[in-house]
Amino acid sequence: MKSENFKIKNGSSLKLAVMAFVLLFSGSIKGFCQNEEKAKSAFGVIERLVGNRSSEFQLTIAEDQKSKSDWFEIETENNLVKIKASSNTAICYAAYNFLRDIGAVLVSWEGNRIDLPKAWPKYSKKGETPFQYREYLNACTFGYTTPWWDWKRWEQEIDWMAVHGINLPTAMEGQEAVWQELWKEYGLTSAQLEAHFTGPAYLPWQRMGNINSLEGPLPQEWFVKKEELQKKILERMKALDMHPVVPAFSGYVPKAFAEKHPEAKITELKSWSGGGFASTFLLDSKDPLFKKIGKRFIEIYTQKYGKSNFYLADSFNEIEPPVSEHNKYEELASYGSAIYETIDEAAPGAVWVMQGWLFGDNKEFWTKEATSAFLSKVPNDRLMVQDYANDRYKVWENQEAFYGKQWTYGYVHNYGGSNPVYGDLNFYKEELASLLKNPNRGNIVGYGAMPEGLNNNSIVYEYIYDLPWTKAEQPLNDWMVKYLNARYGQTTQAAVQAWELLLKSVYNVKYWETRWWNDWAGAYLLFKRPTVKITEFKGNPGDKEKLKEALDILSKEAKKYNKKNLIQYDLIDVSRHYYSLCIDEDLMACVKAYQQKDIAKGDQLFKKIEKQALHIDAIMSGQPLNSLDQWVKSASDYGSSPEVSSLYRKNAKTLITLWGGEGHLNDYASRAWKGMYKGFYWPRWKMFLEALKKASVNNTSFDENKERESIKNWETNWTEHK
Repeated sequence: MKSENFKIKNGSSLKLAVMAFVLLFSGSIKGFCQNEEKAKSAFGVIERLVGNRSSEFQLTIAEDQKSKSDWFEIETENNLVKIKASSNTAICYAAYNFLRDIGAVLVSWEGNRIDLPKAWPKYSKKGETPFQYREYLNACTFGYTTPWWDWKRWEQEIDWMAVHGINLPTAMEGQEAVWQELWKEYGLTSAQLEAHFTGPAYLPWQRMGNINSLEGPLPQEWFVKKEELQKKILERMKALDMHPVVPAFSGYVPKAFAEKHPEAKITELKSWSGGGFASTFLLDSKDPLFKKIGKRFIEIYTQKYGKSNFYLADSFNEIEPPVSEHNKYEELASYGSAIYETIDEAAPGAVWVMQGWLFGDNKEFWTKEATSAFLSKVPNDRLMVQDYANDRYKVWENQEAFYGKQWTYGYVHNYGGSNPVYGDLNFYKEELASLLKNPNRGNIVGYGAMPEGLNNNSIVYEYIYDLPWTKAEQPLNDWMVKYLNARYGQTTQAAVQAWELLLKSVYNVKYWETRWWNDWAGAYLLFKRPTVKITEFKGNPGDKEKLKEALDILSKEAKKYNKKNLIQYDLIDVSRHYYSLCIDEDLMACVKAYQQKDIAKGDQLFKKIEKQALHIDAIMSGQPLNSLDQWVKSASDYGSSPEVSSLYRKNAKTLITLWGGEGHLNDYASRAWKGMYKGFYWPRWKMFLEALKKASVNNTSFDENKERESIKNWETNWTEHK
């Protein structure tokens, strides 16, 4: 009898549970049922963004695809948002475009603003883009920003890509598991591979053939974690109709492989970027091992991750090809054909993708003759050149739009994850308008941004990814007003005035020239390893006076908004940028004062600089992503043992400071972060200025080299300290 009651009670409980489940998820079920199966990935993005209201979206992917390029149609009717589009990504972009247009949603790295109306307003819009592909992510981003990301953070980023219409993302995670398996098949031992791989933050440059072993070893758990992560990344990207660009073999082999195969034609290359790095080894394209290794890499990659259509291979990234002068063009053509044929044989029909950076970086070597020879033996539709540095180099114009090959146009914008406030919105608009009219643009198929670091200058990326859909025809001010309305929830005259000033003061700078000055890297003078030569500095780009006007308006305006509104984030950005520029001017004056033995003036400036640096550090608490502690903690948390966590922390701290080598890469990845002003940049300058003052007071010569060496030792200790 007891068992019968038990069954009846459990049966009732089961029915109640099922009913509750149906009621709870009826919104999602309703939304899913009225959409096609093909659009379920887009529906998932919308649901993660707006929750239950996703049930009010009716999504359709068109059957008859008339064009290779994406398009959408959107209309509201009976409180339904009806979207018909060419792909899942186009649906996501259309949905976000609608939500942002009506001021209901803004998606950004620093946070989303979501305030949906009770009923959808009347709305109708059509959009299309002349670009088949919208590209995203630099090979270096996987060192400067993403190394410690888990699936939750990657899911967030892929959603960000989808709503911004991106469909050609670079996808470099998980390849070390393939390399490890490949090299073991060729007889390399675990010990030899441990000596080969760099630390996790430095893998992008090993993949491109620039370095080996730096800040390693690479823990075995890294291989396993990243393999599982890449499977999820690729599955989600492909479900959203994206075309992930995955790695291929470009010729680089471990030192132990070169030693094991003395019969192979392998060149030991010169140390990269000014020296101090371990040599890398390039297998000659005519050696029979080249194709064997390249094909086997893709076979293993495909076994682990499935088929791909786009393969990235860069043989000469910031490395001059080891070709003979008398047979230069034939040898370059051989390298190009070997890479292409290897990919084609292992993945028939796939496209070889290469970065166009090298053509701008080394113009002396990559003449028209050299470039056209390198590309000459590859079919036009089987190669894509990503010419993404148009904010710095005009490569496509000089290289005759790449001789019939497919190519994509874009911008780096961010170098090293360094984050001064800058960009040039008018430049992006005018350049695209000009490009679309240019009869010599060749076979251009894509557009986008490929930043080395993320989480900065959101407006730049918001605007860049709208441009291919508007064809640069929308007035910038009209776009900005809508953007601010979505970002802040309202658009006041004062807020618009402040941003108009920002467009004239900081968002009119296409490249942050201060990054490289006298061969020293760093976003601001404050971020560079100290030197007395700063008094020769020509000045930072932009208009500091107009920036101060914008800051004053934003300071007043921000008081009218709640503390979580994104205007507060923008106020911090503008403040720390302005006061960093002030510090740079004061540093020059302080060094000059101590040199001229005006100790009183030097001391006054010293105290002012210190106060400003500590003030910036304090206000950066309002930007949790821009935090040294957050970066180091995320690295530490990625390890599963104290030893591994310690290695990851050191990688994280070294990359953004010393970097490595004996060249000029220190401070290349400098960060305007909480903890960096107070704990790294100011302490260096404090030591330096105090030594300069002491020499002046004691009337002794100032030994700058000795002081800089002392500071470098301090930096090394800083990277090793927990």
